[in-house]
Amino acid sequence: MKRRMKIAFLSLSMFLIGSMFAGGLASADTKGSKLGMNTNKLANVAHRGASGHAPEHTIPSYKLGEEMKGDYIEIDLQMTKDGELIAMHDESVDRTTNGTGLVKDYTLEEIKQLDAGSWFNEKYPEKAKKSYEGLQVPTLEEVIQAFGKDARYYIETKSPEVYPGMEKELLRVLEKYNLTGVNERSSKVLIQSFSKESLLKMEDLNPNLPLVQLISYKEQATISDEELNELTEYAVGVGMSYTKIDEDYVQQVRNAGLHIHPYTVNEKEDMERLLDWGVTGMFTNYPDRLNDVLKDK
Repeated sequence: MKRRMKIAFLSLSMFLIGSMFAGGLASADTKGSKLGMNTNKLANVAHRGASGHAPEHTIPSYKLGEEMKGDYIEIDLQMTKDGELIAMHDESVDRTTNGTGLVKDYTLEEIKQLDAGSWFNEKYPEKAKKSYEGLQVPTLEEVIQAFGKDARYYIETKSPEVYPGMEKELLRVLEKYNLTGVNERSSKVLIQSFSKESLLKMEDLNPNLPLVQLISYKEQATISDEELNELTEYAVGVGMSYTKIDEDYVQQVRNAGLHIHPYTVNEKEDMERLLDWGVTGMFTNYPDRLNDVLKDK
């Protein structure tokens, strides 16, 4: 028997039973069962918050995502020079602040001096707000403190090879705020990464955390039964660009008992098509649009 007892098509069914995830994840099908889903329970993941409306990875963006009925606050993690986990997509601060250079070369105190909102006003003047000027980069702890244990968090370990100890620090923060739960049903957190190694580190640290394997495809997505079986040993789901998949791919993943959460879906016609294909969730910069689509289903 393999050391990992979380065979996805079994554990995932438990993961989804509890009311803890009502409104969060769609019901997954075990192998061979009919591909059907309750779209009212599809995971509406507010990508970097409601980042189509506000500066990404800032408290206002996360709050807007919550107001727009996003089920999860999506947080990309980077780590500062002094070991603090912050919410930022890029390894560099250049794109989303008025600073330059790599996050790993900044202390948290230095990161806090940066303006993380004015760039949005400059890039999107039609959406600009005075209140966005001077926004700070939040730490993971600050996000959790702002939204509490009742929120759901979809957290990505970005570039974990650059940040030794990232996984251990992430688990420390989650445990500090009682977000790990005792099993997959009670966890308020999904951990995702393109790095299988990082996900396996998380599993070794806490085998109960639900993990999502991100996959990058340069061409049309294909996946073998062998690859799917390997994924079910540690992951409850997969994520990839919605532009690389088709209905057959979605059904193949669903038949393996895995969730599939494509990114980043911003147009309603694409949302509707993916729902028809059977995805169990999706990332969007516009959780309000996805909520509208779900209402019409």
